[in-house]
Amino acid sequence: MAHTGLQLRSTVKAEGRLELSLETAEAPEPGPGEVVVRVEAAPINPSDLGLLFGPADMRTAKASGTPERPIVTADIAEGLMRGVAARVDQSLPVGNEGAGVVVAAGDSEEAQALLGKTVGAVGGAMYSQFRTIAAAQCLPLEEGTTPAEGASCFVNPLTALGMVETMRMEGHTALVHTAAASNLGQMLNKLCIAEGVELVNIVRREDQEELLRSIGAKRVANSSAPTFAADLEAELVATGATLAFDATGGGRLASQILTCMEAAQNATAAEYSRYGSTTHKQVYIYGGLDRQPTQLDRNYGMAWGVGGWLLTPFLQKVGFQKGQELRARVAAEIKTTFASHYGQEVSLAEALSLDAIAAYGQQATGRKTLINPNKES
Repeated sequence: MAHTGLQLRSTVKAEGRLELSLETAEAPEPGPGEVVVRVEAAPINPSDLGLLFGPADMRTAKASGTPERPIVTADIAEGLMRGVAARVDQSLPVGNEGAGVVVAAGDSEEAQALLGKTVGAVGGAMYSQFRTIAAAQCLPLEEGTTPAEGASCFVNPLTALGMVETMRMEGHTALVHTAAASNLGQMLNKLCIAEGVELVNIVRREDQEELLRSIGAKRVANSSAPTFAADLEAELVATGATLAFDATGGGRLASQILTCMEAAQNATAAEYSRYGSTTHKQVYIYGGLDRQPTQLDRNYGMAWGVGGWLLTPFLQKVGFQKGQELRARVAAEIKTTFASHYGQEVSLAEALSLDAIAAYGQQATGRKTLINPNKES
């Protein structure tokens, strides 16, 4: 039988307005290889905010509707509408990942094996009370794991693992990571410590540095410190890191990292080259915490690159078997290496309160929000 429940949706209106609402949606009867998950936990990741808010100016957000069915609207500048033309007047479900209990299953062996189990799931539309999804998109969680503990079992853990695998695949030996005090950053630190990989963490505040050092991080550079460039260069000399993953995207940080990488390479070079170091230095931008344009000041030779990195293309590149190995490791270490922490848990209706939006819209360290679609407001 189909399961019906509420679902959080985002619509960009043709007149230049964002509308967030809760709609009644049906999770269809599962096909042979599908299951129905009663979703009990779904995180709000930075990647979710892009679909949730689009280019809207959330400072203009206004609330209406009822406590049970709130509606939030916000203005979109006319010049930004072209970038979202493909989604105008489409009511889109939100939520990349989540976890819950399988309450119905198709007749395939794979689907039936999940019936009654707590699983993590990825595939969009997870800010829903019920979600019909392919069994292959579910990760069975070990006995005793709660939906809240398993809610973030895909995006952040697999991204952290993907960073280390990318390092190895491309012949680098150490990593640099920005916005490093995030949930993802903490996972990456634990992973690198376990794997014996040198990791240079870049943060913005002293309390973030203290947080990372408290979980064993050895190398932390504070980008707001007047000695940042010298501090970062010293860590790059010590580690030889030539690969960075940048969550900020905008501004000059990627360029600063490349500049310090070049200086670190030159500090140990046997001879001078007017073309700069021949060692390739790479920065991958995988997030957009800073919405400014990316600014590159080219003073780091000719052997460098800046590009984008996303989890899905990485998983496609490494193939199904490797992806399954990585997922199995996440399930086994979901309470340790890949544990997530949340600042608040809200219902679907509470997620559309202006106070909640203001909190998770900041994307602040330690304030990650977890939605429980089946929580009563």
